[in-house]
Amino acid sequence: MTKFKAIKGNIASPKGFTADATHAELKFQKLDLGLILSDVPAAVAGVFTTNKVAAAPIDLDKAVVAGGVAQAIIVNSAIANAVTGDEGITNAKKTQRLLAEKFDLNPSHVAVCSTGVIGKQLPMDKIALGISKLSAENGHTNGFAEAILTTDLVTKEVTYEVEIAGKTFTVAGVCKGSGMIHPNMATMLGFITTDAKIAQPLLQDMLSEIIETTFNQITVDGDTSTNDTVLVMANGKADNAEILVDTEDYQVFKAVLAIVCQDLAKKIAADGEGATKLIEVNVTGAPDELSARLIAKQIVGSSLVKTAIFGADPNWGRVISAIGQVAPFDVPDIELEIQGDLVLLHSTPVDFDQAELSEKLKEKIVIIDADLNNGTQSGTAWGCDLTYKYVEINALYHS
Repeated sequence: MTKFKAIKGNIASPKGFTADATHAELKFQKLDLGLILSDVPAAVAGVFTTNKVAAAPIDLDKAVVAGGVAQAIIVNSAIANAVTGDEGITNAKKTQRLLAEKFDLNPSHVAVCSTGVIGKQLPMDKIALGISKLSAENGHTNGFAEAILTTDLVTKEVTYEVEIAGKTFTVAGVCKGSGMIHPNMATMLGFITTDAKIAQPLLQDMLSEIIETTFNQITVDGDTSTNDTVLVMANGKADNAEILVDTEDYQVFKAVLAIVCQDLAKKIAADGEGATKLIEVNVTGAPDELSARLIAKQIVGSSLVKTAIFGADPNWGRVISAIGQVAPFDVPDIELEIQGDLVLLHSTPVDFDQAELSEKLKEKIVIIDADLNNGTQSGTAWGCDLTYKYVEINALYHS
């Protein structure tokens, strides 16, 4: 019998992983430099931003993933090291080298990530001093989730324990992201560790597939960042039999990895800059999954829908408009529910209690269900409302 359950933990919960964080003086009185370290070289998979103006660490990390092995990830906040030219690339490589020297690692096994303000160079004297303070002894394990934050209001972590054939392994995830969120990957960084044993090519294929229905189905503001990165490290320290394709173990591990990615994605959407509500959109009855996901993301990303949700206004016309903008087929027979209240049937308005639905729209989670009655495929997307606070945060954000 196989099972998995959520447990209290952090990114260092899987066997053989440690984590630490320190204040490198990149931000005022806050943790701003974090480390994830494996006892042994681990299989690594990664997915990166599609933004053509990619930050300096992106190509470096793509090379690490191409090599198939990673043993450490170092992350700084406050400065994105994006649009920084050759100096930025040199600084990313120097960060990689300094961490490798500190922990006696192969530099090609060190991933480097940055997040923060675009266009500023990393102060390498502060980065070097910060690295010198990092420890392999779990000195500030819980601090890693805090050290990677920018405009986020809360840390975002999940941990699952899994049992397969009498062996237990753990999958843990942590991420940051609040603004510039519109993946194909967005100012978001996500890191997942596991002590399960799985070959790198299989892990990469699995992550690439799961990303499409999790992180790539969230949107806060329609802006895709320069730094988006998701990395998974699997070090095999749980001593389980290697996970192979087309096996029950494979299905269980894939399900857990998908849940971790979905949980983290929803935490990002809920913590969107200035957000007061998480919005979930479920589209069913589509002829293909891609169309269903595209339509769901269009709805949740619509500024008109987002502002209506903020104002608790059950203006279903905005939802229908969003569907019509991107649907690659005719949609003459739509059934639409908002917070469980039917507002449209066979593309015809039905009577509903507007005052009652408005009250329901004041809840922290708002769910929109759209049945297109044109197939059997479905898709889900997550986002947040658009508030006065979002404008304030981004009008005053220092650049």
